[in-house]
Amino acid sequence: MFSSTAEFKGNFLKRLEMLSGKSVSESAPKDYYQTLGQMIREFVSHDWITTNEKYLASKGKQVYYLSIEYLLGKLLRQNLINLGVEETVQKGLKELGIDLYELEELEADAGLGNGGLGRLAACFLDSLATLNLPGHGHGIRYKHGLFEQKIVDGYQVELPEQWLRSGNVWEIRKADCAVKIPFWGKVEVKQEDGRLVFHHLNAETVTAVPHDMPVLGFHSKTVNTLRLWNAEPSQFPVHEDILKYKRETESISEFLYPDDTHDEGKILRLKQQYFLVSASIQSVLKNYRKQHISLNQLHEHICIHINDTHPVLAIPELMRILIDEERFEWEQAWQITKQTISYTNHTTLSEALEKWPIRIFRPLLPRIYMIVEEINERFCHELWEETPGNWERIAKLAILADDYVKMAHLAVVGSFSVNGVAKLHTEILKKREMKQFYQLFPEKFNNKTNGIAHRRWLYKANPALSSLITETIGPDWTHSADNLKQLLNYQDNPAFLEQLLKIKQENKQTLAKIIFDKTGVTVDTRAIFDVQVKRLHAYKRQLLNILHIIHLYNRIREDSSFSLVPRVFIFGAKASPGYYYAKKIIKLINTAAEKINNDPLVSDKLKVIFLENYRVSIAEKIFPAADVSEQISTASKEASGTGNMKFMINGALTVGTLDGANIEIHELVGDENIFTFGLTAEEVLHYYQLGGYHSVEYYHHDFRIRQAVDQLVNGFFPGVNNEFEPIFDSLLEENDQYFVLKDFASYADIQGKIGETFKDSLQWQKMCLNNIAHAGYFSSDRTIKEYADNIWGIKP
Repeated sequence: MFSSTAEFKGNFLKRLEMLSGKSVSESAPKDYYQTLGQMIREFVSHDWITTNEKYLASKGKQVYYLSIEYLLGKLLRQNLINLGVEETVQKGLKELGIDLYELEELEADAGLGNGGLGRLAACFLDSLATLNLPGHGHGIRYKHGLFEQKIVDGYQVELPEQWLRSGNVWEIRKADCAVKIPFWGKVEVKQEDGRLVFHHLNAETVTAVPHDMPVLGFHSKTVNTLRLWNAEPSQFPVHEDILKYKRETESISEFLYPDDTHDEGKILRLKQQYFLVSASIQSVLKNYRKQHISLNQLHEHICIHINDTHPVLAIPELMRILIDEERFEWEQAWQITKQTISYTNHTTLSEALEKWPIRIFRPLLPRIYMIVEEINERFCHELWEETPGNWERIAKLAILADDYVKMAHLAVVGSFSVNGVAKLHTEILKKREMKQFYQLFPEKFNNKTNGIAHRRWLYKANPALSSLITETIGPDWTHSADNLKQLLNYQDNPAFLEQLLKIKQENKQTLAKIIFDKTGVTVDTRAIFDVQVKRLHAYKRQLLNILHIIHLYNRIREDSSFSLVPRVFIFGAKASPGYYYAKKIIKLINTAAEKINNDPLVSDKLKVIFLENYRVSIAEKIFPAADVSEQISTASKEASGTGNMKFMINGALTVGTLDGANIEIHELVGDENIFTFGLTAEEVLHYYQLGGYHSVEYYHHDFRIRQAVDQLVNGFFPGVNNEFEPIFDSLLEENDQYFVLKDFASYADIQGKIGETFKDSLQWQKMCLNNIAHAGYFSSDRTIKEYADNIWGIKP
């Protein structure tokens, strides 16, 4: 089908007529896109079937990866690259007068995730397939992914994201594999044949229908599966109000992260979580039954991995099936469950560790609650036997406490492995956030530093740089990212460094055009492109960045002798719809941008850009164009970060705190190839424990800070009234929880150093080269090999 340009063209034209019933001249670009997508899916179907048959025939272990998020992005070109037919298809389409780039634009970003967590899951799927590892993804097929962000008068406005408007060409609906999920009702307990038997009565059932998508490995015959579950009404529902039942059922897979400020939203979120795990585990066990008679050795053949706490109900759900349906005794079921499930923790923020009110949990999931209650009882009994009378310890470690179900506690107790996602993060879990659990189960805790799919974030996103690397060191780096280290041989080669600069300039020009098209602002591509793109959260400190920009604006306006290397500060971020404070910061960035960008006195020195609706496809244009990567979270707060890795592999230099994976970047590239500043994690944790930080002192003793902070409320920004008072109060009245003012001076100093360093173009390129060369460590291939070898026990 794709073996030559001529063959591709013939097949394409024939298929186009069959699918659309129109000739090329009558067809529209969306017909071309659908036709090409169908051809690719059909082309991989043989390998997809063969892969699944191999897994069925194999006695080897398999992993099932459960994640509430998958931030897939666009798949058309990535699939062509993985198949090795991109050039053939692009050339064939061009000869037919069709532009592949135009078809790419028609594809929706599959935004079934919020940020790092969901993109990590997508990168992991890429690496699993490329490394020929038996790994399957399970998630939810949200009708609307993460909202579409519009900026109106500087404010974030959320619109429903319509990625399924034209269907999804990559998926196959498998109604024959549908399963039933029960909610509400009550549990009847009976004695039968000398054992307790549980019957879930009057449950409201929902049907989970899988939609399978092929996950292609890079130049590999392995095609794994991402199974996304869709919620549909059951045929014979027990419900008085059928329309209400239909609405409530379909809402389960309608929105990613519904607002949970009220009980209705909490119930929906909890429904989503149980819906995902129950459907997935029923499916996993059905598949397992095709190979094995007994579930006694379940853990020897499969591993179920839970990505953060959202799928932690996999633990009681597996227990339910083993006890209620398979008639196992509790002790045996518990041993099998504990040895089957592994868990990744993604946060050190205690407020982000999930917990559910028992008053909601118990009626919605009556049988699951009984099992969680029993797990908690037995666990607390073990703690009591170990240290009798230590009620304080039991209260701290209990799964049920203070009228809540603590999901992270359940995850640790019910799994055989608990991993953090960067060295510092894992150490904080062990020594602070989960210290008592670590003392109890030291053998469970381990680190797996995150990684990125370097084939998407370098090979696909930055074709010019990829070509230069391949010409210089050969193509093996696409499979073995460690080979990028060979680039170090060229760090004193001026011709090579000039090529790097040329490619960066071209990428900046591409982004400058996007910026002009989207915002109407013209930016100077010779300026430093200083970029912070990530979710908007107080701990990520977009506020520190914008306060520093306001300070620079003040300096240029007031000090004619102040020389600034021209800067374009670029932001991209979505704030959670209910996150009031984060939305204020978005308004502040846009308000400052409007003032600065329209001031002719600074227009040749300073520009501020907020790119609305940040997503995977725009990220692929931003990372290759960035000079500076802003990774400025409060030390100890960012578990890992993966944006830092995407910038690094594209030759941007990191300005960052020693937090998350920044520490490992620092270790790899050395002091001379990164710009670090600010408090260390130890210093931050020390302040949290013992106090001693007074933000007001920094406000009074540093004129730069006082001026910029006052400008939030003194009318400096016209027409916004008291808009930024909550930010002002958070810094002074609430003592600046994330140490923005404490780190300000250090940040301003390092930003000055960045400007001075940038003036020496060859030196800057040498630093960029060092970052690219060492970025191979952060390939998700390395991360997945570590999971496969040390946690999951799976082999190619």
